Amino acid sequence: MAAPGENLRINGDRLWDSLMEMAKIGPGIAGGNNRQTVTDEDGEGRKLFQAWCEDAGLTMGVDQMGTMFMRREGTDPDALPVYVGSHLDTQPTGGKYDGVLGVLAGLEIVRTLNDLDIKTKHPIVVTNWTNEEGTRFAPAMMASGVFAGVLDQADVYGHTDAEGKKFGDELERIGWKGEEVVGDRKMKAFYELHIEQGPILEAEGKDIGVVTHGQGLRWIQCTVTGKESHTGSTPMPMRKNAGRGLAQITELVHEIAMDNAPNAVGAIGHIDVYPNSRNIIPGRVVFTVDMRSHELDRLNAMVDRLMAGAPKLCEALGVSFEAEIVGQFDPPEFDHGCVKAIRDAAERLGYSHRNIISGAGHDACWVNRVAPTAMVMCPCVDGLSHNEAEDISPEWARAGADVLFHAVVETAEIVE
Repeated sequence: MAAPGENLRINGDRLWDSLMEMAKIGPGIAGGNNRQTVTDEDGEGRKLFQAWCEDAGLTMGVDQMGTMFMRREGTDPDALPVYVGSHLDTQPTGGKYDGVLGVLAGLEIVRTLNDLDIKTKHPIVVTNWTNEEGTRFAPAMMASGVFAGVLDQADVYGHTDAEGKKFGDELERIGWKGEEVVGDRKMKAFYELHIEQGPILEAEGKDIGVVTHGQGLRWIQCTVTGKESHTGSTPMPMRKNAGRGLAQITELVHEIAMDNAPNAVGAIGHIDVYPNSRNIIPGRVVFTVDMRSHELDRLNAMVDRLMAGAPKLCEALGVSFEAEIVGQFDPPEFDHGCVKAIRDAAERLGYSHRNIISGAGHDACWVNRVAPTAMVMCPCVDGLSHNEAEDISPEWARAGADVLFHAVVETAEIVE
């Protein structure tokens, strides 16, 4: 297939204006966005995206998970479409670019093709996946997970938010529960542009991250049980302090991750201490260990080491240890052909680039199970994301969208 000429570029100013316009919907309190999934603000953002897409001549499909598929026809009606996109939902204190950049860059590809009157053999479908963030309704990457067959649609419809509202009910309430069966669509390929959400590209002065793998993940929920007793009157040798178990396991997790660096990470995030009183020795601590690596054998070995070491630490303290895996996915390796298309595009356009592993989960990680998939990353300031202070430059957005444009259009095949 012929590659687009190096002179073909997206309209960076128009892309940036679209990002700023979308950011007006669901504004945060500190310069970012609060456009959580299936809220009224999410619905408003979807309507704006729909209007822009229809202005660009796209036709809309919506599946039963609310995912939006905006289609530009190809010259061959039987050719498999090339999909491109990400998500419009945000964290409660999210930034203006996480996810949104990938959706609007997909729209910008279509707008640029229209400007230049370029036709492709394969249709191009710009996609907004529902509930990538998973902050209001767990788990993350919900709609793409159902699409890929790793999550059950009926089950996730019943998942509730902090107020007890069900996902399926809220999706229907905002008017975005479509009729299309989830997962019926077949793809030639799927591409996703995303901010790095980490500091590597900026620190090394690279324009583009060519994502070769995603990290696999294990969430291990641990419970250390001791005995509640008075902090002032219980002799030190007689204490059964669950907090000490947490402390020593925290160090064990850090030690395991460091021993496997730079190819793995690990930390304890969520912690609940009971009864959480100033003058009571903790009788129970429940916490979640997050371990990640792009190498499956390494990831499994890290978990095994935790499961073997933590009970011994607790036994020495006179407390008990229980654990179960409550979240997991194996590390995806992205399609070599799609990855090459991204790398070749960066080189053709003169952008500096490096291979990179995605430290966060993305819809592309699930879609990769059912279609050839790859990701492009651009830098973000200080690697900051999931924060209202998240920031990128117009130049970074333009470079990422240029590379995305070339990879998508090469895959969709220009009709001369």
